[in-house]
Amino acid sequence: MVSPNISETPGGSSTPASAPRSIHDVVIRLAGNSQDGIQSIGGFLARLAGRSDQDVMTYMTIPSTISGGPSIFQVRMGTGDILSAGDRADMLVVFYQHSYDAHIGSLRPGGVLVYDSDHVKPVADDNRFTNVAVPITSATVEAVGGTSKDKGKNIFVLGLIARVFDLDVAKLSALIKERFGGKTEDVVRNAMLAFDAGYAWPQNNLRDLFYRFEAVDFEGVAVVPSGRPQVTMDGNMAMTYGLLAAGVRHGAGYPITPWSSIMETLRAELPKYGGLFVQCEDEIAAVSTALGFSFTGRLAITGSAGPGLSLKMEALGWAVMAEMPIIVINVQRGGPSTGMPTNVEQSDLMQAIYGSHGDTPRVVLAPKNVEDCFYIAIEAARIAREYSTPVLVLTDMGLSSRIEAFD
Repeated sequence: MVSPNISETPGGSSTPASAPRSIHDVVIRLAGNSQDGIQSIGGFLARLAGRSDQDVMTYMTIPSTISGGPSIFQVRMGTGDILSAGDRADMLVVFYQHSYDAHIGSLRPGGVLVYDSDHVKPVADDNRFTNVAVPITSATVEAVGGTSKDKGKNIFVLGLIARVFDLDVAKLSALIKERFGGKTEDVVRNAMLAFDAGYAWPQNNLRDLFYRFEAVDFEGVAVVPSGRPQVTMDGNMAMTYGLLAAGVRHGAGYPITPWSSIMETLRAELPKYGGLFVQCEDEIAAVSTALGFSFTGRLAITGSAGPGLSLKMEALGWAVMAEMPIIVINVQRGGPSTGMPTNVEQSDLMQAIYGSHGDTPRVVLAPKNVEDCFYIAIEAARIAREYSTPVLVLTDMGLSSRIEAFD
């Protein structure tokens, strides 16, 4: 945490020591609107950690509205084992007044508050935190141009964070160019202009808040980084590549949050291996099409969230009776009926076990973390083939969107 490196006065104010200070891990919460690209900032930080022999875990919330709305992305990164996304933030970055009002309580005393001074006015005389005022919006306009301010200020903040925590600029630049590589050259150039402007911003009290990650073991003793190769991905991506590794080459589905990214990746990847994924007109057609693939001897995949799983139940009952191997992934939503697509709940176990008619036993598996999503997909394929039976995999929205790094 950052806290050991900041001394607090009896009144609650923090006095930063001379920079840079060594830290072992940090929790950064980014709060704004979903259209601001804060998920992109968190994704860049998470993938950088994975490429820098660090551990990482993320947590995000997005609104259940088409037009977007308030959202957060929290990333915890460091040199030790990260076992949670963290409770209280060491650094809070807020883009709007509503972001400040809703999330200032999540910042621990002595933490760092970075706010867009163009839109946010923090409570006066609040000495619990180190307040850093940065005109994020106007500084991005100055660096990139007025037409790109809404798409560039997230990259500006990424540059700011890179400077504060002495992150690897070369690796971050490569990640940015990878991310925008499929777009026109001016998009990549504007992104790098915004990043450089954020990185070069240190002024006021920001220059007193520089940190550097130090690798330590469980006893706090410094260790040499192992340099081990790591993979950084979210649960849905790990599940998808597990299916590919298991030899699954056919599938069908219908788009529904938070399952859709598995479907989209399979649509892109399966043709590379001589396979096929069909987007159907509804959930019943999706499971029926997948069963058609399986009927020809091709193990197939379909999936959905809780509401879609309900619609697949009659066909799944037939699959048990006919001994059809098929994999069904349920990325669970929160709440009953159509559910809350961007919230977390694990309430579909009874539906998975008992949802069909009569005596229709089936295998139900559940991954424990992002890495396990890869291996659980392989295990599901093995069981489906060996026993000629449907296998249901229960994951959830939190696991599907969480980014972790693993060997």
